[in-house]
Amino acid sequence: MLFAASLTACTSTGTTAPAPTTESHPPSGPVPAGLERFYGQSLTWADCAPYATSEDARSAFQAKDIQCARLTVPLDYAKPAGDTVTLGLLRHKAADAGARIGSLVVNPGGPGASGMVAAAGLVKPATSTGLAKRFDLVGFDPRGIGASQPAIHCLTDSERDADRADDSETDGSPKGVLKQEAQEKDFAAKCAQRTEDGTGMLANVGTRDVVKDLDVLRSVLGDEKLTYLGYSYGTRIGSTYAEAFPKNVRAMVLDGAVDPEQDAVESLVAQGQGFGTAFTQFGKWCTAQQDCALGQDAGAAVKVFQSLVRPLIDFPVPVGDGRKLSYEDATTGVIQALYQESLWDALNSGLNELKQQRGATLEKLADIYNERGSDGRYGTTQDAFTAIRCVDDPRVTDPNVILKAQEQYVKVAPFLDDGRPASAARDACAFWPVPNTSEPHVPNVEGLAKTLVISTTNDPATPYQAGVNLAKGLKGALLTFEGTQHTVFLQGVKCVDRAGTDYLVDGTVPPEGTRCSGQ
Repeated sequence: MLFAASLTACTSTGTTAPAPTTESHPPSGPVPAGLERFYGQSLTWADCAPYATSEDARSAFQAKDIQCARLTVPLDYAKPAGDTVTLGLLRHKAADAGARIGSLVVNPGGPGASGMVAAAGLVKPATSTGLAKRFDLVGFDPRGIGASQPAIHCLTDSERDADRADDSETDGSPKGVLKQEAQEKDFAAKCAQRTEDGTGMLANVGTRDVVKDLDVLRSVLGDEKLTYLGYSYGTRIGSTYAEAFPKNVRAMVLDGAVDPEQDAVESLVAQGQGFGTAFTQFGKWCTAQQDCALGQDAGAAVKVFQSLVRPLIDFPVPVGDGRKLSYEDATTGVIQALYQESLWDALNSGLNELKQQRGATLEKLADIYNERGSDGRYGTTQDAFTAIRCVDDPRVTDPNVILKAQEQYVKVAPFLDDGRPASAARDACAFWPVPNTSEPHVPNVEGLAKTLVISTTNDPATPYQAGVNLAKGLKGALLTFEGTQHTVFLQGVKCVDRAGTDYLVDGTVPPEGTRCSGQ
């Protein structure tokens, strides 16, 4: 049932937005007991400008033909009659209503990244592949993130700036460990104090709860079964949903997989190895360039890099507006650039600037990673990242385990070795005010439709083997992309885009052993 309200609004560009439209469908598919009012609720689609909570969102929400809405879900699914939270939604309707299959729901990962921003950014590539013709493209901000309310909030903008400028985490001495742990404990306490509903909200922001929200969204969109595209941590949402609601899945593309069995320590070391490999690839590319900041010897690239960034621990470089490039920000900027080869030129430029005691480019890359706008305001990503991670995995409190993990990390990612003794300091999760609600395991997916996992051979953030393991755990198909970047679907690689589109449209998976490369 559809009906339109006779209201108008103005977009952020001053043009008249379409009148808000309220849509409602009867609950679709199975409805868990006590959740009928959520599964059958109406959505009012309207202008997206009021949903923008960051500079990135304000820019993304200028895309044509998008609408936004709010979905209401229980704060605690064990108490469906209790408090509720809302999720921000963004939709681009299928271009061909007659050929429409349903909704394609998107999550870009993080955890903590905005699905609304991601969906807006995917409109053009989805149009070029034909997906936007057949599907409504729908992005959602998971609970606590972006436009969803309440949002997870831990640090103020000035506190975040100060935290990034503080390189005390490089101090592995007993005094340094005490200082780091005091800071982490303070961070955990601030998350509970500054997030609306405090520990009640923090206890219910994990993937366990997000997938229940996702099933409510599926029904409210009018889809009997879910068609889903998840990147990075979004693959964990996908695999967890597949276990919780295996018979509710129509199709699922999971790109840049999180290994379902790895614990927090194993995941950290595996990711370190991924970034170590990506830096090696960058070093080979850079040293073949005449202006390479690392010289022309690939074998010496790590040592030259360390000689550039280690001095920042004691002598940060001014970058303007009273800010300085710290060691933490320099290495964060490098990590941001290693996510995709298209940023390697910028990374080389930033390292050449650092030789001249200038740090603007590396600071900008670190700002992108930390979601800091030009106005100095931060998005919700970093706070949400910690809050979700702390309830998705058992906490690690043994100093010996932490120390060993740090030592292993710099062995597999030597470019990140700061030259100082490793620290055994516990992180914020060790002091988190609520227990974890999930733990790594191979999902039980009896009755699940065929899924498609895409894994990139030199993915820096989610190593290739994680995709192999996830595909095996879900008894799904694996598509291999030979490249050095984090995720690939709908990024212009024709072989991958064709395979993923064919699968989403008609369920056809690529033949076993299929590999793609190039553009």
